[in-house]
Amino acid sequence: MDVMWVALLFTIGVLGSFISGLVGIGGSIILYPLLLFVPPLLGFGAFTAQEVSAISAVQVFFASMTAMLVFRKGGYLHRPLVLYMGVPIIAGSFIGSFFSNRLPDSAINLVYAVLALAAAILMFLPKKGKEAETGSTVTFNKPLAAGLALVIGSAAGIVGAAGAFLTVPVMLVLLRIPTRVAIASSLAITFVSSIGAVSGKLLGGHIQLVPAIVLIVASTLAAPIGAKLSKRVNIKVLQAILAVLIIATVIKVWLTILT
Repeated sequence: MDVMWVALLFTIGVLGSFISGLVGIGGSIILYPLLLFVPPLLGFGAFTAQEVSAISAVQVFFASMTAMLVFRKGGYLHRPLVLYMGVPIIAGSFIGSFFSNRLPDSAINLVYAVLALAAAILMFLPKKGKEAETGSTVTFNKPLAAGLALVIGSAAGIVGAAGAFLTVPVMLVLLRIPTRVAIASSLAITFVSSIGAVSGKLLGGHIQLVPAIVLIVASTLAAPIGAKLSKRVNIKVLQAILAVLIIATVIKVWLTILT
């Protein structure tokens, strides 16, 4: 086993998991392009899009779980929101991840690019929700939340992303959820939805054992650190970080597809 290859995977996993805890995403918006482009750039063997989506699903599961536990102690977790979005997302992510095994790499990359573009557009729309200290007083449109969750889960399951990088902008803009409540609840929803994504990838047989183990270790170490820091960072800064990450990913993935 190449030690440098393992170190590279661990570094990528730490970066993705730290961002996961910081801004309430599963980490795949960082992990997916890094796993796809960085190893071959440094002379290592390239992962296929199928393999990247499967490895990402495993990382998302553990990163969202450990970060969610940190936010739960702060009272930001909105249980009704998690229920109304989590159930449709887990159904959609299972369906999407299972059928992704029949799609070519180009189609998986295109789905990822479209999701990231939609998230980027949402981040530039006005956010009218009031900020709250806890999730107990927050209200939302339940049918709209459930319908959006089903669409997000189905599409994101294809790329093993669990859809958190789109869930947070949807919560902020369309459901008008306060930022910290959106981050905490998104991590819980992501954890739930990743169960479906991981199950679908296991059935498809695309999960590689060694990369998965490396990223599990990285996730359990880095995601809680990002979550603890998120509680102290200014809300506008958190929104800006999320916007920059999404825009950078949109540019990179679309350039790759078009060129």
